[in-house]
Amino acid sequence: MIYTFPRKKLKQKFKRMHLEVINMKKIGIVGGLSAESTIEYYKILIAEYNKRKGGMASPLLVIDSLNLEELVGLVSEDKWDEVFEIIFQSAKYLESAGAEVIIIATNTIHKIFDRMQKAIKTHMISILEVTAEAAKNLNLRKIGLLGTKFTMQGDFFQEVFERYNLEIIVPEQGDQEYVNDVIFKELTFNIINEKSKHGYIEVIKKLQEMGAEGVILGCTEIPLLIKEEDSPIPTFDTTTLHANAALEYAIK
Repeated sequence: MIYTFPRKKLKQKFKRMHLEVINMKKIGIVGGLSAESTIEYYKILIAEYNKRKGGMASPLLVIDSLNLEELVGLVSEDKWDEVFEIIFQSAKYLESAGAEVIIIATNTIHKIFDRMQKAIKTHMISILEVTAEAAKNLNLRKIGLLGTKFTMQGDFFQEVFERYNLEIIVPEQGDQEYVNDVIFKELTFNIINEKSKHGYIEVIKKLQEMGAEGVILGCTEIPLLIKEEDSPIPTFDTTTLHANAALEYAIK
């Protein structure tokens, strides 16, 4: 016997699902920095939304994928005004596409986050703020930071974390170069190397010896390589924290 779902109930079910999707805010993502981490954002947002809503539900998203080579070149030359202009134009494009909340899917570019938020009307969610809140919720005081050398050598993480009475520490110079090389030579190309994983774990252990009670995976590609179970201290996956915070905002 073939059971046919009543057409009226089927229409009501899909109408209900449609309204749930329409009621969420559309998320805009400044992506491509790198493409691999943007893919992770996309997968996390879809999986988490579907887990909550069920069926075939997927969130409203729009992504503007930028040229990583261009942005890295400008950052390395300390041309932050030009970086700002590119990100600003991307944010304006997302606004024109209907984005009601915007996230920049990378850590390093958050150096200009405050300036960007003042320049556009749409609400933005800071990867720095959501990570600091997660660390504060674990009652930690000193946290290690892994990321690109621009992130580790900058002061924008420290400025935000100080507002939460949290101290940021970074690896020694040689380890910073190593962490940065793995990001740009392997992880941005989705090359997952066991040797590099062990190398990162050794860097984390050194941070622990320096007093770190947790470690920020402060480049959105690092969670591709290092998982919570790999680390001797708690990890803060900035990609997942950021994506989930955007989804929470969008569905409230």
